[in-house]
Amino acid sequence: MTTQHASTKQDILQCLLKQGPTTAHALAKSLTISPQAIRRHLKDLETAGLIHHEAVQQGMGRPQHQYSLSRAGREQFPHRYGEFTVAFMDTLVETVGEEQLSVVLRKQWQRKASAYRDRLGSGSLRDRLDKLVEIRQTEGYVTELHPVESEAEHSGEQYIFAEHNCAIAEVAESFPTVCDHELDMFAAILPDCVVERTHWLKDGEHRCGYLMRLR
Repeated sequence: MTTQHASTKQDILQCLLKQGPTTAHALAKSLTISPQAIRRHLKDLETAGLIHHEAVQQGMGRPQHQYSLSRAGREQFPHRYGEFTVAFMDTLVETVGEEQLSVVLRKQWQRKASAYRDRLGSGSLRDRLDKLVEIRQTEGYVTELHPVESEAEHSGEQYIFAEHNCAIAEVAESFPTVCDHELDMFAAILPDCVVERTHWLKDGEHRCGYLMRLR
């Protein structure tokens, strides 16, 4: 990607951050570039997961695509959410103690697992994991799913669910128990599966990975 193209894409992200949902025509006008060029950049940004669009009906004409930032797109801009969260959790430990903090975190992950289960439905394991990949990607994770050839003692379906970044990395560094709760969350989402951690960013590996296989 040329520096010029990268700069233009960053300008598009800036516009969407400031203006909210916007059409390609409006973006082209704001940035004084051709509609054809803006659409090429929008396609690249959407492929990268940084923006998404929805069709909006305006008047009697054809629906127009309105583009907006995805969660991953917003993550391109500086923020200090993790620092705030760590400070807040430090205060909780000082106030109620580590045991009560663990209770709160467990409850939070249980609620998240319940919400995930509702969205995943009751399809095949592959269907559910594909949906989980999509959900986690909208939350800012760079997630992939890799089928694993079953070994003799494990004849059922199994997959490696890999996440190449961590949206809670700053929190996990100070409170590594959140990773244990996340592992428990994945197990709760997939009650018909055995879930095992295979890779861990915290241990210096290049991803967090979970083996998920039908019982």
